[in-house]
Formats: sequence, structure tokens, C-alpha cells
Amino acid sequence: MAAATAGQGINNASFMELQAMKHYSSSKLPTFGRRSANMSIKRYAFSSCSLSMNGCQGDDHDPTAPIGTIETRTFPAVSTPALAVESLNAAIADMQSQPSAFDSGIIRLEVPILEQIEALDWLHSQDQSLHLPRCFFSGRNRITISDLSQSINGNAFNPRTSTSVEDNDVVSVAGVGSAVLFRSLHPFSYHDWLSIKRFLSKNCPLIRAYGAIRFDERASISPEWKAFGSFYFMVPQVEFDELEGSSKIAATIAWDNALSCTYRNAIASLKMTMARVSSVVTRLRQEASHAYITSTDHDPSRKSWDKSVNQALERIKGDYSLLKKVVLARSSKVVTSTDVNPLAWLGSLKGEGKDAYQFCLQPPESPAFIGNTPEQLFRRDEFSIFSEALAATRARGGSESLDLQIAHDLFSSPKDHHEFAIVRENIRRKLEARNWIPSQKFLACNTLMELLINPEKVVRKLSRVQHLYGRFSGTLRSEDDEFTILSSLHPTPAVCGFPTEVARDFITDTEMFDRGMYAGPVGFFGGRQSEFAVGIRSALIGKGIGALIYAGLGIVEGSDPALEWEELELKASQFMKLMKLEVPTLATTV
Repeated sequence: MAAATAGQGINNASFMELQAMKHYSSSKLPTFGRRSANMSIKRYAFSSCSLSMNGCQGDDHDPTAPIGTIETRTFPAVSTPALAVESLNAAIADMQSQPSAFDSGIIRLEVPILEQIEALDWLHSQDQSLHLPRCFFSGRNRITISDLSQSINGNAFNPRTSTSVEDNDVVSVAGVGSAVLFRSLHPFSYHDWLSIKRFLSKNCPLIRAYGAIRFDERASISPEWKAFGSFYFMVPQVEFDELEGSSKIAATIAWDNALSCTYRNAIASLKMTMARVSSVVTRLRQEASHAYITSTDHDPSRKSWDKSVNQALERIKGDYSLLKKVVLARSSKVVTSTDVNPLAWLGSLKGEGKDAYQFCLQPPESPAFIGNTPEQLFRRDEFSIFSEALAATRARGGSESLDLQIAHDLFSSPKDHHEFAIVRENIRRKLEARNWIPSQKFLACNTLMELLINPEKVVRKLSRVQHLYGRFSGTLRSEDDEFTILSSLHPTPAVCGFPTEVARDFITDTEMFDRGMYAGPVGFFGGRQSEFAVGIRSALIGKGIGALIYAGLGIVEGSDPALEWEELELKASQFMKLMKLEVPTLATTV
């Protein structure tokens, strides 16, 4: 066996910073929490997330306790996935014969493959009856200012995308099993963020925790979302990375004696998972579904939707009302004649192009949360931070001239500009605001050293729709301020409204279904990079529930209930059209 290239462990500076955070008062820790669905205020005591390692629970772990070692070991490249799995199994056997000198650690073993294989194909090839958690995340192409082209009378632009990606040209990631799993019913807190970051290092950038956070963490969790908790993050136990021109398969071992999760247990658990992983990859065929829709049930119904929109408009127009915008959503339950494979659906969405993030998150024996979202919440590259404003929607035109006219109407519409400006200026204020820095125990001048907005307003064209778009970039004072950025930005006015708490209260009073992870942050935390999208254009798919397709839009002064319903139909249409589900005459629509 050739020697591996070992990554570095956590440095002493990180240890000291984490130890300083240990003494921070728990009563000051921020969370995403808010009013519950029954309108009573819930108080949460300081408690850690439920951390699971190889079946061992660690509810009372110390998130500031340093990990003994964080390593990445890279082995020689091979030609096929089968040879890569063979190499990993040999490496795991070697580790089993050599006990670790550390009481805790996380080690990633990776084998490059000299062929580009789609990560979604690999995930599809794994036995779905394994009852292991699984995840998939495909990043969106970067939008670069140098690629912007003028399109509307010198005033608006169509952002083109750059194909450049970072961290070994990672295109997409798929994972099964969890080396470390973070889940809880309480709102995601600074303490929980520390628990995740404890296992990450800049020197091992591909050790990442993939997952999502609920839109409203203090609202009651409905049965279909129960397995996800208020947040759900996993460091995959076995992972397949699709790269530009090649691939990589990796296995991750994590242990902590303080949690009764020993090195030996971690090795044994990984060997069990590896024994069940298929090294034969079959392509996920993009073909029409033979299923047909037996029923479609909208919540709210068209009648209830009109009533809710009119109530929102009355509130917005009120003389003493603070509400300027509220985002109302719809959940459409689609039942089909046969079960629809969520990965096949995701594969169809992925075929739409690289202008959106694709994701799948599925706890064991649970529905799968999948999505195809164009909207970025934020991205961190070490000290650099990026975010976006995205609002207002129009369909694409059937011809170049019609498409340009629709874009011009969108750009010049006072109603759409008002909706977009609320989103953009709210994000600007949040990024420029003074923020509490938990590690330093004082109110800092601001989290960002600088903030740039360029462009301020453009038309961004996607394959089926187009939006108004603006982009922010800045420099963090500390990489550890990403929790402040995350908790400040979510929820944006694009998925909630403005002012945030007033809009959230209206949503709580109005919507009768649980949004779950829809419109919440979905993405990953990493040692060098973190990236989160907004979980819109998404669905929850599973046996027994069919497909719950979610879509929402902003209500501002000038909104029309009928036109907004048409926009909901447009946003939800990508799921139906791409799967080519047949709608028989007996299907009922409520």
C-alpha cells in the first residue's frame, strides 16, 4: 500500500480560541428561535444538539473540547470505483491494526478516480433499503462581475456564470451513512455551530457537514418533518465527489472516547457500511415517468389563497401597520399511481442546467427533501463572504425579442422594484449592522470589514424564469463570524417578508401547513469554505405522502391574488414538467 498524504491537525491557536468561547455565558448565545405556531413564547434552556457517532449518542458533549486529530489521507489514483473501494478497504484494515494515539479524532481517507462519474449516479446505485442517511449537494456555478453583459438599454444585465469551482474542482457530493450526525429539536444556536465546527479544519477542506435548518425552528414540527428535527447535519461516512474531469471516493472515521465512541467502534461501523456500498455505478436514466397523478391538493386552496393575500394587502395598507412585505407559500400534495424516486426527480431537475443548487437530504426511513434553488444565502471562502438579493419573477419568452420585452417589463415595474428593493436593502442593513461577537463578549463595530454591492440591480435569467438580482461581497473580521452572518441573514425578506418578526407572525397566523426545511438554509459547513442556499423550489418526497411541492412569493402593495396564484403555478411547474407526470381527467384539484 502506498503511503498516504496526511493533513495537519487543529493548530494551537484554534484550541485557545475555542477555550475562550467555553466561558461565554450561555444566556447570551443567539439562536434562530421565534414565536411558536400556537402563538405562545417557548423558552429553551441551554442544551447541546444530539450528536451521534456510529450509533453512539452524545447529548452532553462539550463543543469547545478540541479534537485530538483532524486528518485527510490521500491514496494513489485508480481507474475505477471498484479499485477505489478496494484501496479504501485495505486502508481501513491497516488502521484497524494500528490503534490511534488520540482520544478523539476525525480522519478522511480518499482515493482519486481517473474518470468523471456523476455523484448522483453513484448515490442512485446504492441500495435504498440500507436505511442509512444520505445526502447530495451540487453547487451552482459562480456568477462573476467580469461575465456580466449589458442587456436592457444600459440599465439591466444578464449575469453569465463562471465554471470555476474551488477545493479540487468539486462539482457535486453524494454521501451515505454518517460519521458524525448533528440533530436537535431546539433552534440552531451558536453552541450547535461550535459542535459542528469542532470536527472541521482548514487543512482538511473536504471534511464537511451537509444539512439544513428549518424555516421556523420554534413552530411545531409536523409528522412528515419529524426525522429532520429543527436542524439536521451529517458528515458522510462514505462519500463520492464528482470533480471536473475526475472523481473521488472517500471514507471518514470519527471517534471520541468522552462520548463512549471509541476508535475501534468507529472502524467497525465504517467496515459495516463499506461492505454494503456498491462499487458498480449505473447511470440514472433521464426518462419520462410512467406514473400519473391521481390527486393534487393545494394548501391553501385557491379560495383560501385569495383570502390570505387580501388580508395581507389590508395589513400592508393599514395606516399604523409596520408590515411592508410578507411571503406567503403553498404546499401542493401530489399523489401518483406509483412511488416516484426522489433521486430520479432530482436528476431531472439537475438536467435543467448549472444555474441553480441541487440538493437532497434524507434521514433513515424518512422522506427525502430535494430541491433546485437558484438563490444563495451566503458563501464563505476563508475571510471573504458573498450574498445575494433575488426577488420578483417573470417567465422566459419564447423568442429573443419577447424575452427581452419581458425582462424590460420586469426591470421597470414599480411593484417588482419595490419588492426587490425591500430584499436588497434589508440584506445590506443586516450585513452592515453592529453585531454581537460571542467569542469576544462585546458589540463589535460590525462583522464585516468592508461591504460592496455590485451590481445593485440586474435581471438574472434562468432556464424557465427570470428575476431581479443584486450581489454583495465583503470581508469578515474573523472566519468564526459566519454564525453571525447565518443567523442575521436567515430568513431574508425574499422568503419571509419585512419587517422580519411582523411578517413571521403573519405567516404563523395564516399558513396552516408546516414549511419544515422549505425556505430554510441548506448547504454545508467546512473548515475553509461554507456555502448555503435558500431551500426554495423544493419538495418532500416519500412513501405514504407522495410529493409535497412547495412554492411561495412576496406580497407587497400592488399585488393581485390571481396573478400571484399564476406565479405559484409557474414556480411549481418545473417539478411536474420535468417528470412528465400525466394528469388524467379523473384527477382532482382543490
